Parts: sequence; C-alpha cells; structure tokens
Amino acid sequence: MMVVGRRRPEPEQGHGSGISIGGNNNAPNQNVVGQNISHVYQSASVQGAVDIEAVRGLLTSFRADVERNEAGLANAAVLRAMADTVDTSLTAPDTQAGTLRGIAQTLPALVAGTVVQQGGEALANAIAGWLS
Repeated sequence: MMVVGRRRPEPEQGHGSGISIGGNNNAPNQNVVGQNISHVYQSASVQGAVDIEAVRGLLTSFRADVERNEAGLANAAVLRAMADTVDTSLTAPDTQAGTLRGIAQTLPALVAGTVVQQGGEALANAIAGWLS
C-alpha cells in the first residue's frame, strides 16, 4: 500500500560519502570523479575599494606563482610580460588606464584552467576595482 504525499525517511549518511540526494550532508565536497575539492575560493568584483598597494601585493604574488609554475604554463612568457606591463602602468595609471583595463579583461582567459588561475583572476579583479 502506498500513501500519497509522504516520503520515506532518508537514512543518515556517514561522513566521507561526499554524495547527497536530499537530507543533510556534512561530508567533504567532492567533484564528479571523487577527488576532494579544497582551496576553493569565491571572488567578486569590488568596485572602488581597492588601493594600489593591494594591486602591487597581488602582482607580486602572481609573478611568484608564474615563476614557480613556469614549466607547466604554455603561456608563461605572455603572463610575465603582462605582469611587467601592469607594474610599469602602476606608476602612471592615468596614461595607462586603457592598457590596465585590457589586461584586467584578458588575464582571466589566459589563466583559465591553469595552476595560476586563482592568482590571475584575483589580480584582474583588483586592477578592475582599482580603476573604477
């Protein structure tokens, strides 16, 4: 006999399953191939709240990431050149605003799917926020 409008109680899941179909799940997040996902960050554009020192700090960090991972980056030379351009442009931002905007728009596509994606996107967001 089936009762309409009632659901069976969901069994409690143990920690570590990583899969939930309804109910509470306190297990670690996993991607579709079962690997644990860690160091996931969410970024948002912050307009007008970024200072030049924050951009310089992210630029330094990004450069270090590119140098450390150079062997695995197909476009390391391009990324270094972009970092150099940002560094130079920070001294004269008024005359270089168009260049900086272009880098902020282009950089995320160049770092997508690479080990420097997080740093590149953070730098691009900081540049865009600083310019606005």
